[in-house]
Order: sequence, then structure tokens, then C-alpha cells
Amino acid sequence: MKFVSYWHDTAAPFSGGATEPVAGHYDVAVIGAGFTGLGAARKLALEGRSVVVLEAQTVGFGASGRNGGHLNNGIAHSYLAARAEFGAEKARALYRAFDAGIDTIERLVAEEGIDCDFHRSGKLKLASKPQHLEGIARNFEAIHAEVDPDTELLTRADLQAEVGSDQFHGAMLQKKSAMMHMGRFVSGLAEAAVRHGAVIHEHAPVTARREQGRGWALDTPRGTVTADRVLLATGAYTTEAFGYFRRRIVPVGSFLIATRPLTAGEAAAIMPGNRTCVTSMNIGNYFRLAPDNRLIFGGRARFSATSDQKSDVKSGEILRQALAGIFPDLADVQIDYCWGGMVDMTRDRYPRAGLADGTYFAMGYSGHGAQIATHMGEIMADLIVGRINRNPFNDLPWNAVPLHTGKPWFLPLVGLYYKAKDMVQ
Repeated sequence: MKFVSYWHDTAAPFSGGATEPVAGHYDVAVIGAGFTGLGAARKLALEGRSVVVLEAQTVGFGASGRNGGHLNNGIAHSYLAARAEFGAEKARALYRAFDAGIDTIERLVAEEGIDCDFHRSGKLKLASKPQHLEGIARNFEAIHAEVDPDTELLTRADLQAEVGSDQFHGAMLQKKSAMMHMGRFVSGLAEAAVRHGAVIHEHAPVTARREQGRGWALDTPRGTVTADRVLLATGAYTTEAFGYFRRRIVPVGSFLIATRPLTAGEAAAIMPGNRTCVTSMNIGNYFRLAPDNRLIFGGRARFSATSDQKSDVKSGEILRQALAGIFPDLADVQIDYCWGGMVDMTRDRYPRAGLADGTYFAMGYSGHGAQIATHMGEIMADLIVGRINRNPFNDLPWNAVPLHTGKPWFLPLVGLYYKAKDMVQ
């Protein structure tokens, strides 16, 4: 078993990083070479702005290369809850922002010729309990009528053609959802950004930020750059140099395993619909087939703010047990990969983006950034150059999490709370 991300291990690494020392003045400095940062850098470079990307590790090291490979359309929250909280117009705008995110990825894949196995697969929100189907059905009725007619409510019998498991009681199908190879996409996006003129420095963590003239100076171990504007796109990997954002983001571990490549018969038996799947439990699971027919299976196996080999091993065992519960025929299947990563959660699980503490930012995707982060990068590029404000999260308040300074001591308590909810609901 390899304790590395499947996406990292099966993609050619980005090779276009700058080798010279970090130095110079730029129109915009982007911190973080994930989907958001690279989406912004590419667009800024295309428009003739000088842009540098500073990445603490390597391109796609964080959440962009450690996720489940899903591009699920629409908000992950209950649409009914969003409508009750924000009103129908705002709820529709939030829902459609995630749809637009997938459209942006599809466009970039075509424009830049990125070979990443992108395709529209559709997503199943699977009811793990009979009573969950009632809630899914109410949500479906509102979504189907008000914002997304490309949806369908499936019965338990319908699921026989979708998922080879008897553990589910029905599902909502969202047909615009997609999937892709995340490692190949993020490398291709980085190569496109460089091709259009962006400079990317890997292994260049920003250790300090200070005002300089009308702009900012950013210190790294490899040197210092100055920039008129700064975009922070680090999510759960935000460092102490940006305390304002650390107090508002809760890093939570999300963990995954990938099986050996399944035979054509095995793949057809367990995932005949070949869609992305998410269960309805609070501490649930998500899964899909990889391009080489591995089953990629993930979830919040443990409420931890640590992802290292020791933590990933513990989480992998929990995930293996969950996989066997859903697909008993795979109970003894060989697991080839086990990995984890940090998710940047906000208190209400809605993303945030805009300008705060002198810095442009987009983060807080709360486990659903793969489908919208690149899109938000382009939106932030437009905002930075003053063209247009298309930010769907522009007017959402963002208060600090009480008693939180960046290290979420309270996660075990949160985990116990959600486990209790899953037992009684």
C-alpha cells in the first residue's frame, strides 16, 4: 500500500516551476498553487498582468490533489435550508455558482487541451436511511422546480441500475455533475498559467507579509517579492502569517483509500451507473471509479486536524470497514493507496471570497472546492483588476470562530456530536 495521493502518484508532476531565487515586483502575487490560485494566475497572465505564484510545497499539494475526484454541481447544503436562510434569489445564485464552476473546468480543459479524463457523470445523493429519503425528496422537489430541472428522484428499485449495494433507500440524481483526474488537471492548469506568462515558485512558503508603499512585500526562504495586490488561496493550509483567516477557517481531515484496479466485471457489478456518489449520513462516505477502475472511497473517517501516515493508517482502516459495509464483495479487496488531506471548513460550510485584511482571498470551500475553486480563481482575477464583481459569496458575513486561533482543539467534540446525530436521525 502506498501512503500517497492516488492523484499525485498517477499524474506527471508539474515541471515548469521557476528555478531562480524569489525576487522582483509583480502586479499580483498569488499565494497557493491549487485550483483557485492557478485559475486566477492563468487569467491574470492572459490579460497581460505580471503575476507570481508562491507555493509552500508543490503544485496541487493541498486539497486540489487530495480530494475524491468529484465535481458535484449545486450546493452541498440543503437547498431548502439555503432558501430559508438567504431567500430564494440568493439560494439560486449559490446553487448556480457551483454549476458554473463545472462549466469553467470543462471550458479550460478544452481551451488548454488538458488530458484529465473529464466527463459529465452525474451525482447520486444516496439515502442511507428510509427517513433520509423523505428529506432528499423534499429538497429535490424544490431544486427541480426552482433551479435545476436536470435532476431526478430515484427509488430503491431504480438504484439497482446505479449502485451494486442494498444499503440505500433511494437517491437524488444531479445530472450536471462530473468527474476528472485531479492530478492531471492541476498540473495541466499550472502549465497553462506558465505558458501564458505566470511565474510559479514551488517550495516558497510565505513566512511574513508587510506593507511596502502602496503594495506588499512577501518574504519566503528563497527571497522576497513585492506586489501591488495579493491573493490568498491557501485554504486549510493557511499559515500563521495570515492570522485573520486562520481564525475563520477550521482545518478538518478528510481521508481516502483506493482499491486495486477492478476487473470490468467487478466495476460493472458495484458501480453500473459510473457516477459520483455521496451518502446522506453526517459522517458519511463518498466514492467513484477512477479512470483505471479503482474504487476511490473516502470520508470524514476521524475528526482530526492531522494528516500524516500514522493518522492516515487509522483512517484507512475505518474506511475499509465502511467500504465492506456498502460493498461486501469487496471486503477483502486489496487497497493500493491510502491518503488524507485537510479541508477548509467555515462555521456554516459556505465558502468565502473577497477583500479583507488588505488581502484578496477565496477559501472555505468546506469539502466542495474541486468544482468551484478554479471558477473562483477567475472571479477573483476579475475583481482584482476591477473589471466586474461576480463573487457569489460577496455579501456573506464572516465572523471568527470563537476561541479558535488556527488549531481546532474542539474537533473531537464535534465528531462525537455528529456521531450521536447519525445514531438518532
